[in-house]
Amino acid sequence: MKNIAPPHTGRHFLQIPGPTNVPDRVLQAIARPTIDHRGPEFALLGQEIVAGMKRVFQTEDNVVVYPSSGTGAWEAALSNTLSPGDRVLMFETGHFATLWHQMASRLGLEIDFVSGDWRHGVDPALIEEKLAADKEHAVKAVCVVHNETSTGVTSRVAEIREAIDRTHHPTLYMVDTISSLASIDYRHDAWKVDVTIAGSQKGLMLPPGLGFNAVSKKALAAHKTARLPRSYWDWEAMLETGRTGFFPYTPATNLLYGLREALKMLLDEEGLAAVFHRHARHGEATRRAVGGWGLEVLCADPREHSNSLTAVLVPQGFDADRLREIILDAFDMSLGTGLGRLKGKVFRIGHLGHFNDLMLCGTLAGVEMGLHRAGIPHRASGLTAALEFLGSVLSE
Repeated sequence: MKNIAPPHTGRHFLQIPGPTNVPDRVLQAIARPTIDHRGPEFALLGQEIVAGMKRVFQTEDNVVVYPSSGTGAWEAALSNTLSPGDRVLMFETGHFATLWHQMASRLGLEIDFVSGDWRHGVDPALIEEKLAADKEHAVKAVCVVHNETSTGVTSRVAEIREAIDRTHHPTLYMVDTISSLASIDYRHDAWKVDVTIAGSQKGLMLPPGLGFNAVSKKALAAHKTARLPRSYWDWEAMLETGRTGFFPYTPATNLLYGLREALKMLLDEEGLAAVFHRHARHGEATRRAVGGWGLEVLCADPREHSNSLTAVLVPQGFDADRLREIILDAFDMSLGTGLGRLKGKVFRIGHLGHFNDLMLCGTLAGVEMGLHRAGIPHRASGLTAALEFLGSVLSE
């Protein structure tokens, strides 16, 4: 007789590092009736969204909101500031940094792609060395992924800015914050970033479908002479949104409703400082669980540990995807897969967005039970280590 898996009850645990869990009140906001995107009510919505996103980016600069994925926001950053043949400095910190590099190459840019081991972030000293050697200022942009979603490695954006400044190089500085914005402290203005890229489906607690650029005055000046083709992604028409609230084409109205509600939760109710602290607690608790299991966090430098996700190496000879399959079948929990060169070698625990201590404890319990069912050698003290940490560290 064929074995039939029992039906799952309760809510599915979506513990991939994005898309993340969407709060019920955000879903309810998205479900509101759509309004005229050329009418006065929409204008107020658009202006409110831009003002709120400026607070999230910690900027006084312009913010552009696209109906797009984060990939679209990548292309917008490049196409609005650069010209064919421009030299760009990029770094192989993981799968998504590699995809951004591939896009830049297809756009006709000349890429100096610095190889990496996917266990470390961008080395500020190496940037300083390369820019100091660029006496002709051929490098037009430095592109960095702040928090590499495939590896759980967070590059030190502020230190990179300091390294650039020491060389007095005029390069543009572009940063992908797709899996760090509204989860890990990020300061567009203070760190003098020229274009910051983000998406809606992670720390902002929304479904996929919105992409963002925060744009410095220096980047706007570069936009005037940039010659890469652009139409849909052109900042010029989009920047009117900040002033008038309107979009040059049909916007994702209902996602903007949801974003307004999410911004209220993040900015006005919890506050960004508390949001960052919550993510830091959950990141540390997860790493303590990994250590308690006797497993290894992929990120090799403690200064670069991510507070929004943790990538965990499975012992040699075991398949991380088989572990994920067992956990999904048995406990109705989704974990992130290993991407690119990490396929089958790691699983990723997302601990970002709409998330609390008990949700994290349930997640770690599911991982520990899954390790046991999969026969992966481990110590049965990971969950206990996390519980002890969470119980002893105040949430405020």
